[in-house]
Amino acid sequence: MHPFTAILGFVAGSLVSLAFGLGVVLFVFWWLQNEHPRFAAELPEVIRAFSMFLILAVLAATGFAGTLRNRPWRYLPLALTWIGLLLVAYVYWPA
Repeated sequence: MHPFTAILGFVAGSLVSLAFGLGVVLFVFWWLQNEHPRFAAELPEVIRAFSMFLILAVLAATGFAGTLRNRPWRYLPLALTWIGLLLVAYVYWPA
């Protein structure tokens, strides 16, 4: 395994865990939104974050699988992963 593949595995695993954690938060906020109105107000932002990280996790995992198997199509999901990471950094970077 090449060092880049190992780094990509760490990135993919981190994105999957972030997406899972945000999915759990999304479920809890949705479940408790009637009892706590603030959760309902935060729900759109949690949905947006969950969607971004879920898409990135799928792209990174696809690129990781393609890299492990040395597939010729692996470059597209890898490029989209890095572009997506830059976009997420731009969205969340403090002004």
